Amino acid sequence: MYVGGLCSMAITDRICPIISSVSTRAYNLDFFYRNSIQRSTSVAYGPRLRGKVKGTVNPYSFSEAAQPEVRKSLNDFFVEAGDFLSTDGGPPRWFSPLECGARAPGSPLLLYLPGIDGTGLGLIRHHRRLGEIFDIWCLHFPVSDRTPSRDIVKLIERTVRSEYHRFPNRPIYIVGESIGACLALDVAASNPDIDLVLILANPVTRFNNFILQPLSGLLEFLPDQVPILIEENFGFKHGYPLATVLETILNGADVAQIGRGIFGDFFATSANLSTLIRILPKGTLLWKLHLLKSASASINSHMYTVKAQTLILLSGRDQWLLNKEDIERLLCTLPKCEVRRFKNNGQFLFLEDGVDLVTIIKFAYFYRRGKTLDYISDYIMPTPFEFKEFEESQKLVTAAISPAFFSTLENGTIVRSLAGIPSEGPVIYVGNHMLLGIELLQLAIHLLKEKNIMLRGLAHPMMFSKTVGSKLPDMQMFDSVRIGGAVPVSSLNFYKLLRSKAHVLLYPGGVREALHRKGEEYKLFWPQHSEFVRIASKFGAKIIPFGVVGEDDLCQMVLDYNDQMKIPFIKNFIQEITQDATKLRNGEEGELGNQDLHVPGIIPKIPGRLYVHFGKPIETEGKRKELNDKERAHDVYLQVKSEVERCMTYLKIQRESDHYRNIFPRFLFSASHGFSSQIPTFDLYQAFENYGGEDESKTSQRGKVCYEMLISLVN
Repeated sequence: MYVGGLCSMAITDRICPIISSVSTRAYNLDFFYRNSIQRSTSVAYGPRLRGKVKGTVNPYSFSEAAQPEVRKSLNDFFVEAGDFLSTDGGPPRWFSPLECGARAPGSPLLLYLPGIDGTGLGLIRHHRRLGEIFDIWCLHFPVSDRTPSRDIVKLIERTVRSEYHRFPNRPIYIVGESIGACLALDVAASNPDIDLVLILANPVTRFNNFILQPLSGLLEFLPDQVPILIEENFGFKHGYPLATVLETILNGADVAQIGRGIFGDFFATSANLSTLIRILPKGTLLWKLHLLKSASASINSHMYTVKAQTLILLSGRDQWLLNKEDIERLLCTLPKCEVRRFKNNGQFLFLEDGVDLVTIIKFAYFYRRGKTLDYISDYIMPTPFEFKEFEESQKLVTAAISPAFFSTLENGTIVRSLAGIPSEGPVIYVGNHMLLGIELLQLAIHLLKEKNIMLRGLAHPMMFSKTVGSKLPDMQMFDSVRIGGAVPVSSLNFYKLLRSKAHVLLYPGGVREALHRKGEEYKLFWPQHSEFVRIASKFGAKIIPFGVVGEDDLCQMVLDYNDQMKIPFIKNFIQEITQDATKLRNGEEGELGNQDLHVPGIIPKIPGRLYVHFGKPIETEGKRKELNDKERAHDVYLQVKSEVERCMTYLKIQRESDHYRNIFPRFLFSASHGFSSQIPTFDLYQAFENYGGEDESKTSQRGKVCYEMLISLVN
């Protein structure tokens, strides 16, 4: 039967849900996401030709206008929960939401275990997006159900084992809230042999006697008719005066200071109190508290057997059920656990605005379709709105440094655009690292915005995982890098990226170059080997050398690595975090092998400008046999290095003639021409002559005129 837009039916074996035929349609994942980021546009040929051709528009070019998808609201939750109640009864059962729609083939199963409400509708705002990458089953507990926790765990276990038997090479995701998170851990502890991925929102694994024991006693004391009397006599219904007053008070004040109760978030929508009372009458609420107590006791008896990969989502305003000491215990006990904090959210995390579970999974790199995470095939492109948020997070930096990008056309002409960048991969971008990699996000933003190219950077492994107790930075610090497509640096990942025809960002200088010392702003620390050239030739990849300049106009280093190593407590800290991190270049000696992690002490300057110059692509297609020879491959490697140095030299010379190198002239230009206008830079044609280009007599007049027209359009 269809209930509130959901397909739900009790199943005698309590294992398989009835699933809409719509949700079983399969699409190829690459095709699906390619279509999700490209839109068709019509181009008319004129009045005599009424035919149209299909083209593609880069959706990231218009990210400023991107809007979040329209999702169901908290009110929809209550409406559909009310529809459930009208035909409720029987044992717990699974249902699959109809709005999940089509999903890609190979999508893993996601089981949702509800919190204290028990409706199974806690992910109602996420069903559509989750349904694109998961096969979703939600567990529903009828209001009158009193199934013991042990039997509930057995029900979930039977489902997990049945589905794992069908697809042994796919993980099974379990998303649990509060009580549901406790049940999920219990299932994982009893089934360490099954590949489970747990996503736990505000998990409750220890009964908080200080808060919940008095609450249980109060509920036992109150008569059953109290909720109905409150509703009828105090007017908690839509349109009643007291309901309006209460809603105004709760919306205008901090719920934390009014009591911060279990249902603080729900009371903010007082018109739905009648539905809430039907969902959680006194007897059901008492049972849920007893269920919480027995489930938490069960998991605490064998939590040490949990082997599942776990992501814990913590709300900063959940004070009733959450025990911070318990979270620390989970971190120490669970072998593969990551915690992400949401300080401005409450108990019902998935029903709040600004929380998108799919985006969270992307940030955490928690989506996989096989036994292990494949950083290439399991990667999901950001939506235009996600890209908009990513770009806006860098808006102030972009405005301050006003990056100017240049590329080189096939004929050697330098243009102020990315027109010289090939659209089709595989392509390898090889360049110099600025201090702390401050150019990274700007490169990713501009390539995606201008060329619809997702730049897959090879990044340090510390950005993707950390051990318990490590002093390495929190993983949330690297969200922008991970959503931008970065992968841990390794030969295997590099090989896979080129095989998938990706655009790969490579810094041969690595950590040593990104954490350079005083006076080393534009010094390259490249190793002697040239393996990336030989691997590139196997796939016919183009190699684009590029140079970045501007660090010395943005900040000044006052405390470098050598200075910090003279301070004992800082030296000890550097050694500790370096030991925690994955060691790269173990075979290198001297400065190249010095990969110690530290944060250089810098002071900002009045912002100058960032310049990026992409050189002419170096072809390797058809040269596989030739470049398989180490000496010839090394010659190309030296050519790439020389081109990077040439690009840097070109920029350092030409920026001297840029009248907008300083932030103040740029601000005046933007104020008079509009802050969306492109700020001019040095004269490219004059730069061509000054930097030793061909003599003007050797340059055709036609080419000069075209070039001047291009410059006028750009500026």
